Amino acid sequence: MAAVLVPFGAVAPARAVPFFLLLLLLLAGAAVCERPATRAEVHSLRGNTWKVRNANGSVRLSGVTVPGNVHSALWSRGWIEDPYYRFNDDTYRWIVLDNWTYSRMFTLPPNVSKWNRINLVCDGLDTVATVLINNITVGTSNNMFSRYTFDSTDVIRERNFIEVRFLSAVSYAAQQSSQHNKYPVPPKCPPLQQRGECHVNFIRKEQCSFSWDWGPSFPTQGIWKDIRIEMFNICHLTYLTAATIYDEKAQKWSLEVESFYDVVFFEPIEGELTVSIPSLRTQQTYKIVLANKEDSRSKVKLDINQDTSVDLWWPIGYGNQTGYNLTVTFTISRKYHIEKSIMVYFRTVELIQEPVSGSPGLSFYFRINGLPIFLKGSNWIPADAFLDRVTFDVLENLLQSAVDANMNALRVWGGGVYEQDEFYNLCDRLGIMIWQDFMFACALYPTDQSFINSVKAEITHQIRRLKSHPSIIIWSGNNENEAALASNWFHIPSSNITLYLNDYVNLYVNNIQEIVLEEDRSRPFIASSPTNGEESIRENWVAKNPYDVHYGDVHYYNYIADCWDWTHFPKTRFASEYGFQSWPSFSTLERVSSPEDWYYNSSFTNHRQHQVAGNKNLLYQIQIHFNLSHAKKTPLQSFKDTLYLTQVMQAECIKAQTEFYRRSQSEIIDGQGLTMGALYWQLNDIWQAPSWASIEYGGKWKMLHYFARNFFAPVLPVAFEEHGTLLIYGVSDLPSNLKLILQARTSAPVYKEVTDDLLRRCDCSRYNCIVTFYLEENGQQLGPSNYYLLSSLKDAQMLRKPHVNATISQQGETYWITLKASSIAPYVWLDVGSIPGRFSDNGFLMLENIKLTTFHPWHPTNISELRKSLRVHSLLDIY
Repeated sequence: MAAVLVPFGAVAPARAVPFFLLLLLLLAGAAVCERPATRAEVHSLRGNTWKVRNANGSVRLSGVTVPGNVHSALWSRGWIEDPYYRFNDDTYRWIVLDNWTYSRMFTLPPNVSKWNRINLVCDGLDTVATVLINNITVGTSNNMFSRYTFDSTDVIRERNFIEVRFLSAVSYAAQQSSQHNKYPVPPKCPPLQQRGECHVNFIRKEQCSFSWDWGPSFPTQGIWKDIRIEMFNICHLTYLTAATIYDEKAQKWSLEVESFYDVVFFEPIEGELTVSIPSLRTQQTYKIVLANKEDSRSKVKLDINQDTSVDLWWPIGYGNQTGYNLTVTFTISRKYHIEKSIMVYFRTVELIQEPVSGSPGLSFYFRINGLPIFLKGSNWIPADAFLDRVTFDVLENLLQSAVDANMNALRVWGGGVYEQDEFYNLCDRLGIMIWQDFMFACALYPTDQSFINSVKAEITHQIRRLKSHPSIIIWSGNNENEAALASNWFHIPSSNITLYLNDYVNLYVNNIQEIVLEEDRSRPFIASSPTNGEESIRENWVAKNPYDVHYGDVHYYNYIADCWDWTHFPKTRFASEYGFQSWPSFSTLERVSSPEDWYYNSSFTNHRQHQVAGNKNLLYQIQIHFNLSHAKKTPLQSFKDTLYLTQVMQAECIKAQTEFYRRSQSEIIDGQGLTMGALYWQLNDIWQAPSWASIEYGGKWKMLHYFARNFFAPVLPVAFEEHGTLLIYGVSDLPSNLKLILQARTSAPVYKEVTDDLLRRCDCSRYNCIVTFYLEENGQQLGPSNYYLLSSLKDAQMLRKPHVNATISQQGETYWITLKASSIAPYVWLDVGSIPGRFSDNGFLMLENIKLTTFHPWHPTNISELRKSLRVHSLLDIY
């Protein structure tokens, strides 16, 4: 430790049909008059050959791309401008109130009649639709999150016409609410500040698409995922999953492999299932029998030889993310066969809730491959209101940004969507652990049988789709709905509360949990977040206080208390949400606004702020520790300065709180502590607006994200004051001990001194010195340097403008920026406007006269463009 003070300057049925009899039956004159095809045929209906029209035909579009949505189609064809521009979320409300129809012609091979079954498979319809082929209804949908398979055998021809007739989600939700007349199911509408639509809890659709306190109201319509024709005889493989199991006693691995089939033959079918992992030289063949139904399941256990060396999947920072290719082949008499491959990963996950010595309550932490892991990260929301714009590149940039900020976990929040396959594949590859909510948030929900049936199909599909991903370490039933009941957010009369409690248990326990236990026992399930976990279960699933720091996880927000004062923070077992807002940078806002919008209290800024009193809260929190700009400047410059200050405030607030949680992981004080997770709210933005995000819409890092790379560092010293004493803790995620006498995977005090004694010894006062410190091992700095502010910077003395200058040089695709300052420069911020890319460091406290940083552009640029765009300023430059 070095510290310095720097002065300011399956079951077999009774009867199974062997293949020779099956073939004779088929040849004997039923549906097929020729030998059955041995492989299914799939014909994609994706592409830009669709047409879209509204209900009265006044809007007609051709060349529309699927997957997509109506808004994107209208924008791409020039009917509307950018939906995110200025007030267009209000201007284009007519789109979501209309009913839209997608249609196209498609052609199949001439021998289409040879197939026993022809299905139309829709992986994602958004949301309420009637589907017709050749003017005959083949099915309906009312759940955005379900896969729909419509038997279209009797209507399909060689040349076909398909229509998907969507109903306004807003109209449908209102209709469902009005029909539910036995008792209200709150909330009815979002707060007025959110400018949203009502009754979102009555439709199984992305809940935040009706608006949220950080997002717009765009209840889209469209075919948002893959759509295709599948043609097959006998059977077709619909899902393939694998779960790894470790037998601690036998010290060996096995896999539970499940395959699901759509069987069209009228008797059970007997065949052989071969499961192989070539790189592990493992293969086994099983005799299985498939029942005659749409959802026939086979479950087999594949044992891995005890002598076989298996590489485990680990979270980032703890080991490799090794995966193995697994192939299953289902064969009937060696002629009809189906083959499919997936990646499998060997890892175990446990959620440990056990008594804690010296504390009431239970622990709450994750053990991966037997190792306790502190979860560091954030919360994930949909990256765009228009999901067709969330490309692989967008996902990769955001997830790589999480890893680059030393995060190892993200919580996929329950008011958005179950993310696309590429998201989870990337998390598997990058080693990001995923806390996966089911899509219910901040509301009560109906429990009539049609709604329950829709939810059951949704949960079953999503678990089968996602189960094989090692990155997913927990299923969570909902976001904040236990807390909503316990705290009576919706002012339910006490005489009626039992009715809603029963509905809650019915939905999340009797149905969702039951499906989880049936489909996936390889990872834990909790009913809600926040929750008291086992204690909530003991209290019949809704705890009296779901925010009890002695149990489970906690969400904590406080915009009134001083966010630098750690004594306000809950010393919880697990912090799964906490945060403060900030505005995005001017270059991000500039794209969706006009000059008349560029001041803090403009109609535009008030329109974009969806949190009640949000803009006032930001100024209030800033003024606790900083002065607002009073210099005589243009309105535009004052606006930019305020945006900058909101980001400084947010970064410092989250730094203080995260460091508190990290240093609380190994101690119990007054019965509280053993914090084993810090997931701040939130990682990413859905549009250009004030929010809790650390990454702006478009991928630009806010100051908070640069801070996160330090406060989530594997090894970090953190400082705080208590009763007039300065303490510095060393925090380590490393699996081995350090020569700092700091134990592995722990936090511990490494420095302690009465603050006044330290100040006298260094001839300082609180107002003209700052404490900086770092950890050393064998004379080498370990981890980032850190600092502790002894006073608010608005009270600091002897600070003067640092006159920071920058020069740029180039080495290959990297640009080096040399900064020179005449004195200490707090919160040095480098900005290159609309040039997309990332700095190696930003928002830092510049103590030295010269500092080097780099800029990595995401697209080709040149040194001339960078020189024209680069702006550098620090806190003192705004006064």
